[in-house]
Amino acid sequence: MPTATSPWLLLAVFSGALISLQSRLTGGLAAGLGGDGSAAAVLSFGSGLLVLALGLCAVRTARRGVTRVVRDVRARRLRPWQVLGGFGGAAFVLTQGLTVGVLGVALFSVAVVAGQVAGGLVFDRVGLGPAGPQRPTRRRVVGALLVLAAVVLSVADKLGGNLPYAALVLPLVAGVCVSWQQAVNGHVRDASGSAYTGTFFNFLAGTGALAVVFLVHAALAGLPHRLPSEPYLYLGGLVGIAFISIAVAAVRKLGVLLLGLCTITGQLAGSLALDLLLPHGGTEVTAATVAGIALALVAVTVAALPGGGPGRVVTGGAPAPRGATTASEPSPDRPRG
Repeated sequence: MPTATSPWLLLAVFSGALISLQSRLTGGLAAGLGGDGSAAAVLSFGSGLLVLALGLCAVRTARRGVTRVVRDVRARRLRPWQVLGGFGGAAFVLTQGLTVGVLGVALFSVAVVAGQVAGGLVFDRVGLGPAGPQRPTRRRVVGALLVLAAVVLSVADKLGGNLPYAALVLPLVAGVCVSWQQAVNGHVRDASGSAYTGTFFNFLAGTGALAVVFLVHAALAGLPHRLPSEPYLYLGGLVGIAFISIAVAAVRKLGVLLLGLCTITGQLAGSLALDLLLPHGGTEVTAATVAGIALALVAVTVAALPGGGPGRVVTGGAPAPRGATTASEPSPDRPRG
């Protein structure tokens, strides 16, 4: 694989492992809140937003980045919907709370990965990400199919026959939303010149969306009766800052699809590590799980080989969205960070 790309591949895989850790923390927080997933989600996102907001007060360059984003939105160099990437993360968290209990973690994961892979292929092709339109090369398509097979293999022994498969629609859409989130967050990073600013806007949008859902749920079902006393359960926001920052910075280098394949691989590996080191809820590590992770690593290697990473910019294909730039043609109007 290209030497210049290798550090970004490793960082993207690491960010996927962090997603698994955040899921474990948020799940524990929800259980401590009496099963209130909306409260756990808004606490996780909100704590991350608070930390980032404090950072804005302390770091002058971060404040400048926010000013640049606002200026680009007003000048229509950046579309308003491109600063709403956090909605994708919020959709994922809410869908998890709505369907995991019905489908189980295994089938939910397969559906999300299918949506994420499909979204990565389409969004790369139309140029939604900051790298501009990219051809779906043969190696990238093979890598996408392999990573989907890897997830199916890793959870094959956990799938049941009597499941409401119609409920798969929500996690499929959530997977597409995750790919969309990764794509548009990259534009915010380019506009501001800072991954920090892209992460801040992601948490701002996600917290706002989840706060509305939480208030509606609280009005209907009431507030949680108690807060968990374990401090580590509230670290999900900090973990989220780490993996969103990596994704914001890496999407231009890797493209939406390859970034997604790496994070999926990291999630599988992270889940395995957590199940081995910190078993939870009767989880069991099986040979299928290990084989699935090995196949996912092969998939990322195939997709990252020359011709499998970010492809050449498509000429004569679908135009990039307004405010988007290609990897080889930075916007002359966009200030540098």
